[in-house]
Amino acid sequence: MEDKYGLIGAPIAHSLSPAMHNFWFEEYGISGDYRLYPVEKCDLVQAVSRIKEARVKGFNVTFPHKTAILSLLDEVDEAAEVIGAVNTVVQTGGRLIGYNTDGIGFLKGLQRNFPSFINKRPSILVIGAGGAARSVALTLARAMGARVDICNRTCSKAVALSAACGAYSDSDALKFDQAERQLDRYQVVINTTSIGLNPDADHSVIHLNRALPGTLFADLIYSPRRTAFLREAERLGHPVMNGLSMLVYQGALAFQKWTGVFPETVKMENHLIKMYLMS
Repeated sequence: MEDKYGLIGAPIAHSLSPAMHNFWFEEYGISGDYRLYPVEKCDLVQAVSRIKEARVKGFNVTFPHKTAILSLLDEVDEAAEVIGAVNTVVQTGGRLIGYNTDGIGFLKGLQRNFPSFINKRPSILVIGAGGAARSVALTLARAMGARVDICNRTCSKAVALSAACGAYSDSDALKFDQAERQLDRYQVVINTTSIGLNPDADHSVIHLNRALPGTLFADLIYSPRRTAFLREAERLGHPVMNGLSMLVYQGALAFQKWTGVFPETVKMENHLIKMYLMS
């Protein structure tokens, strides 16, 4: 019988995670089946209980549950506890153990696609302050010692995340108008919000006019391949990176937690790009 795996969150119909993990199960001869489990915010407690009872061996967690799920787990590893968000859960012996592979997944994608930015120790602006933002901002602050400023509509969340980053690097909390005025201070700007997904597919999260030439713009969204934010950055001549590399690397790290196998990533990224081109 196949082991059960999956993704919980909402909306998730666009997710490439089933294609990715089921490809790896087949590639490595592992008996597993990865499915989507749409779960609204109000249904999280009941959904986690059902997943536990169904003996789902492992699952990923996406928006809007990455922080809320912490209180429902039996154990959380040190990195996820520091970050304050979980995106990967392993069920073993009836216990749910939470991990976070998002931040390191983003860092590995950045290292693969734009290694020169890693060497520069760039100043970074992170837009958003939710679970994904915490993962990326704290990982970059800890791993690179780079300045990581936080911009968010809810100021209290930006202040809290900036304070957490401040334990490892310089960090300020900014309002959107402040961030737009001083965009020329940053070499990397990262959108971690859901702006760019439907129904906000035609909206850019921030105005980019003040950015210096060569600033890298990254978006954690991978479907659509180019959000309005990235399309505007490309129009202005900037390098861009969508969320596909992060998806693959965080997924590979989750797959390793579940199976003990770290799968090949470059082949997977090319496989998913081909899926995009055919869709």
